Amino acid sequence: MPLTSLTPSHGQALWRRREPLLAALTVALVLLVGLRAPSFLSWQSMDNLLTDSAVVIMLALTQMLVILTRGIDLSVASNLALSGMMSALLAMNFPQLPVGLIIVSAVCIGLALGLLNGWLIGYLALPPIVVTLGSMSVFRGLVFVLSGGAWVSSRNMPADFIAFPLERLGGLTHLAWLAAAAIVALWFLARHTRFGRDLYAIGNDPVAAAYVGIGAPRLLLWTYGLSGAMAGLCGYLWVARYAVAYTEIAYGFELTVIAACVIGGISIAGGVGNVSGAVLGALFLSVINNALPIVRISPFWQSALTGLVILSAVVINARGDQGRRKQILPLHGSGLPASPARKPA
Repeated sequence: MPLTSLTPSHGQALWRRREPLLAALTVALVLLVGLRAPSFLSWQSMDNLLTDSAVVIMLALTQMLVILTRGIDLSVASNLALSGMMSALLAMNFPQLPVGLIIVSAVCIGLALGLLNGWLIGYLALPPIVVTLGSMSVFRGLVFVLSGGAWVSSRNMPADFIAFPLERLGGLTHLAWLAAAAIVALWFLARHTRFGRDLYAIGNDPVAAAYVGIGAPRLLLWTYGLSGAMAGLCGYLWVARYAVAYTEIAYGFELTVIAACVIGGISIAGGVGNVSGAVLGALFLSVINNALPIVRISPFWQSALTGLVILSAVVINARGDQGRRKQILPLHGSGLPASPARKPA
């Protein structure tokens, strides 16, 4: 029997309908705010929106991969903070280092932290929420230990270290281009590689996935590794963009990332979701966060409205999980006949 996997292109009619709806709601929200405050529709405002949404989009993309496997990564913001602080300290103590080398170092730091999570979850079979909750606290504590509780401010950072995220190429910031590159890369990974298809298989039915020979421990190791690597990159981008590194960097930001996935239709039950949903969810949250202060809505109401949107998305996701059907398709080429997974005797 050929190896088989669940494909994201079947059994998701509800998600296909909701993504155009979410896109329409986002555009409608932008236009409504623009009627109240016309400056919100200016090119500068839209440029700021794209730049502001870049980090949450990038983190939501790799969080999507984690959630597809029925997991969760609560440590992404703490990983971001630790990687960002280490990048800032590296730039402060070795100002002659090229920015590219510092970025690579941040990615490697984040990757190592993510692989630690993946090893504990994949090979020791520990619950993802417990592992990442623990590592969240450990990573956040290490930020304080390494910095001694002190801030690294712009006067301690080289000019080129600070400048890179907001430098422009073709009219857009490097942040926006990096988010676009992440979207393309993760779309290809999820839709056109065996690795991506196997993630859907694990999320839909771990027993069937194991039966057809999909190695969950290795996949989980590298899925959490990717999440960590993206957090490491975003750690540098966050610190460089705001030109400051401190112990409370991105505190609570993991909830925003998870919320973007939930709003975008990525099912917490695993096996359902795609890149466009994660991107739309992140954009929707960014529009809310950028628009509501412009129309002078209290920050307390901002939190309440965001929470209401998240709860609504959870209800819709739950209804979709109840009605969705699973279908096994071949891993290698669409020309092979579909073969239903069987439970071992």
